Amino acid sequence: MENQDHIHIRVLKTKELSKDELALIHELFEHAYHQVNHSYLEKSFSILHYIALAMKDNELVGFAVADTIKTSIPRLTNPQIVMLAGICCVNSNYRRLGLFTRLELEAANASKLLEPDARVLACGRMAHPASFRIMSQSPVTIPKYGVPLSDWHKEVGLKIAELYEIKIDPETLVVIGKGTPIGYPKMTYDTTEEEKLLFKNVNRDRGDSLLGITWIPNAPEDW
Repeated sequence: MENQDHIHIRVLKTKELSKDELALIHELFEHAYHQVNHSYLEKSFSILHYIALAMKDNELVGFAVADTIKTSIPRLTNPQIVMLAGICCVNSNYRRLGLFTRLELEAANASKLLEPDARVLACGRMAHPASFRIMSQSPVTIPKYGVPLSDWHKEVGLKIAELYEIKIDPETLVVIGKGTPIGYPKMTYDTTEEEKLLFKNVNRDRGDSLLGITWIPNAPEDW
């Protein structure tokens, strides 16, 4: 396993990626996943406007796509800061170094909307239980196994689906795929029975994922 020494991170607008940079990104995508869906990755570049690249020498060792916007949220009077996390890939030699979180935050912060102590609605599409583990630890995260979604939760889920340009089942927050897999991660991970049950309606072969939503540092009243 490597360390973060000499890793350089830079953030670019997705629409300004060069052909060489795109080639490296797709190559790493294939390194991290089986049955990769390159069109899914390309579409994310048209919806989320920033990408963080982690380079060591001339090797791309990680990337993350994200965006942050300010928009209206159902039942809240004032516009809210919404962080939309996208796909993240890290070379297998550089995992468990904190690059996943660091890259997502670098990309999300590029819009300059994130401020200290400001409330943020953070969202992401989770392909498997391990990717949802960090977010799910918050008591205000939805969905949670065995906890019914409120009408407000469902309304917010549908709003976030609009921003991602996806279709969801508002009863479960399952993102309904296009009929083909997004990709299967080349990694093994242990999951609890509760984590497995939360993902029981996620059909990876169809390209499904799970929409995770949480508030940082705290949720609005009555959430």
